[in-house]
Amino acid sequence: MQNITEISEDLFYLGGNDRRIALFESAFPVPRGVSYNSYLLKDEKTVLFDTVDLAVSELFFENLAYALGGRTLDYVVIHHMEPDHSASFSRLIERYPEAKIVVNAKTAKMLENYFGFTGERIFLVKEGDALSVGKHTVSFLFAPMVHWPEVMMSYIPEKKLLFSADAFGTFGALGGSIFADGVDFDREFLDDARRYYFNIVGKYGVQVQNVLKKAAALEIGMICPLHGPIWRKDLKYLLAKYDTWSRYEPETQGTVVFYASVYGHTQNAAEIVARRLGEKGVPVKIYDVSVTHVSELLSEAFRYSHLVLCSTTYNNGIFVSMDDFLHDLTAHNFQKRKYALVENGSWSPQAGGHMQAAISAWSGMEEVAEKVTLLSSVNEATREKLLALADAIALDFEQN
Repeated sequence: MQNITEISEDLFYLGGNDRRIALFESAFPVPRGVSYNSYLLKDEKTVLFDTVDLAVSELFFENLAYALGGRTLDYVVIHHMEPDHSASFSRLIERYPEAKIVVNAKTAKMLENYFGFTGERIFLVKEGDALSVGKHTVSFLFAPMVHWPEVMMSYIPEKKLLFSADAFGTFGALGGSIFADGVDFDREFLDDARRYYFNIVGKYGVQVQNVLKKAAALEIGMICPLHGPIWRKDLKYLLAKYDTWSRYEPETQGTVVFYASVYGHTQNAAEIVARRLGEKGVPVKIYDVSVTHVSELLSEAFRYSHLVLCSTTYNNGIFVSMDDFLHDLTAHNFQKRKYALVENGSWSPQAGGHMQAAISAWSGMEEVAEKVTLLSSVNEATREKLLALADAIALDFEQN
């Protein structure tokens, strides 16, 4: 049975939720599921904004038919070709053979690559083009590499509404309200929104900044993303988050301690540091990188201003899970943080040097405490050094 929501006059939400999915993009755990959003504008012409993943396509097509109410579908705007938004495309054009497909040149090529679709039904648009559909006008602004090269957004000035593609999206299925102001966003969605941003879009901070500059020139009263809730209030809050994230500035002044331990000795060192920081009044979190999924580790590293990396030596290098984590940080353009290092090794501790080599590739990094080296386990001398490391971080907080 159809389950649509009227967002505003003549505009309808047609999306659905997948709560059974385990890994988004076969990579990111989504224990709270994910929503796939699609929208329909009914004017003199009808306009569909994006399709959905096959997981919710049956509901989507029922929603679309109900919302159209017997009318034909005139236009389909494709903002982003990733299959979680375009997989239903071929079924859509079979059902609505008269609809024109509104895309840019890069999207048109992807339509051909994915579906073999070409022809007269393609309606090509360029940056700044506008499509009149009655009392509403749909204008187009391009957002390349946020986070694919073909991505574009649509703006309806009469509604002050921005269809933002994957930007401003979040993991997590939608519940009783499809609006951000209808839920406790900070409690229910902020962690997922941050994890979504840094793992999927975060590498492309410069490109996000470019889009934010374009958005600043528009009068926006509502943002409709392809995942997660719709924003119609407190847009400055959302835009400020994206501005901070895309400039790679820390969102939270605090320390996050990451450790990789085999037999518990490096864990012991990490917890000594964390406990001391807590006693000094420094906000602190601690994670075992071998247990916590790397997508969460990445998000937390970007969130905090300071990090402590603690690793045992393994095969004359960094322990495998820490090595993977550092590689992921590099791949996502990690930068502009303060840090300290703890290494361990039973006969030849070398993890610290390898961690330092990885960090040297990150811009704007500042070491704020002397590296601590353990030989197998913590003793009184190394415990004092660990406390001194924590004290140096605490002092940095006091002075900044």
